[in-house]
Amino acid sequence: MKVFTPVTLNKVFRRLTSSAFIAVLSLALISLSLNGCAHTNLSTHVYTSNTEGPAKQFSLKGKQSTLKAQQLELTAKPLAVGAERYSKYLPLLAGKRVSLVVNQSALVSTRNASPSNASEPEERESNKRPKARLDKIKTSQRSQHLLDALLQRSVNIVSIMSPEHGFRGDKGAGEKVDSNIDAKTGLPIHSLYGATKKPTPDMLEGIDVIVFDIQDVGVRFYTYLSTLHYVLEAAFARDIDVIVLDRPNPNGRYVDGPVLQPEFSSFIGMHPIPVLHGMTLGELAQMILGEQWLDIDSSSYNNAKLTVVPVKDYQRTTHYSLPVPPSPNLPNDLSILLYPTLCFFEGTDVSIGRGTDFPFQLIGHPFVEFGKTKIPVNANSAAPHPKHENTLLSAHVFTDADPTILEGSDSKQTIHRYSPISGLDIATLIDAYSRFSEYNKVISAIGGSEETFFTRPDFFDKLAGTDALRYQIQAGKTPAEIRLSWQKELSKFREKRKAYLLYEDTD
Repeated sequence: MKVFTPVTLNKVFRRLTSSAFIAVLSLALISLSLNGCAHTNLSTHVYTSNTEGPAKQFSLKGKQSTLKAQQLELTAKPLAVGAERYSKYLPLLAGKRVSLVVNQSALVSTRNASPSNASEPEERESNKRPKARLDKIKTSQRSQHLLDALLQRSVNIVSIMSPEHGFRGDKGAGEKVDSNIDAKTGLPIHSLYGATKKPTPDMLEGIDVIVFDIQDVGVRFYTYLSTLHYVLEAAFARDIDVIVLDRPNPNGRYVDGPVLQPEFSSFIGMHPIPVLHGMTLGELAQMILGEQWLDIDSSSYNNAKLTVVPVKDYQRTTHYSLPVPPSPNLPNDLSILLYPTLCFFEGTDVSIGRGTDFPFQLIGHPFVEFGKTKIPVNANSAAPHPKHENTLLSAHVFTDADPTILEGSDSKQTIHRYSPISGLDIATLIDAYSRFSEYNKVISAIGGSEETFFTRPDFFDKLAGTDALRYQIQAGKTPAEIRLSWQKELSKFREKRKAYLLYEDTD
């Protein structure tokens, strides 16, 4: 097996040098303070779950460590996604017929970049934009799509392949995506979420290289990982090279949840990895190939050529705010942080906000009360057929926290509160199940109709990668007991993934 990456499989144990603190920390903080109410629009969003009243103010005492951590995030060295590191992969595309696997998230910076540049624009800009993540300039004004950037650089793009939600990212979850023609370039767009989820021989005819650039959210059941799997499988079976342009994992600091068991494999979970794997798609591409999880013969493995272009200056523990929504129902940072937990409710009768203004930012039900907030559910473009359509939910909504001015602070530096849900929060699932149980006890006593919690148990089990989690919740197990049952397999996974990591681990 031949795997060509800037960080080879034999050397990926080497850790990237940790990013140094920016020398102008004090200037950045002063600049932040001068922006006043503009802090409410920072891209480094942090959230609270309190919707019943105004956010409580934090006192300075006991909060200095939180403030310090957030200051480090705000002043972290600006990174450059793999797609922006042209010098690392443009030579591999010279004279080749190229197909792109992309959607609306394949954006690259336009700042100080010229179509003919051979050097990496992010290297020239690294010392010029310490507040790049805080800019309020619209994404459309500072970015362009990778397709346009490569065409400007005379790359011979012959086709596009699009995943779930489509090339423009405007299709709802599970909605079939048809093949089409891109109106701007005239290039064919082959759907990988329609008649087939795997590139067909016809789609790959006349292709030398496939470039994959899609933003992931770091959760096993988010289907872009499965699309990557099928792209690798189809490409290597036909001796086509694959280049993965890596992007940060916004949930990269977490490795948690049950490891998928083979009998529960599906398109929303194909690999024996936990719900939160803490890896980027570039790292997972190396793992898929290295562990030989593809359905190809040995000769195809031996000839496989994979190039991963890493993110420059990326650290898993640094907050990363996505420039555009990765899919229609993940519109902001909060929804992405809550997604690993709230997606499990898709296998239940609990709404997670599809068809509302708060997709993946609430939990609610028409009859079982989760909060005092009343939220209407109606079909929309992101959710053509939402759960509990045309009803009012009694919902708990997770919302942004207002910036809190620290008392006694001359610089008036602000801090925010994080949502209490981080990573995979089993207590939230257990609490919801208990609410249904209590409701059913009361309603059955007066002869009413009970509500079923696990309305799609098979789907819940596919999300979990096992039926054990569902049975544990039904049996009344505590979060600690449930987590303990994962640890043996999680430890094995952590050890296995070390050989494929491109960035410093969080352990």
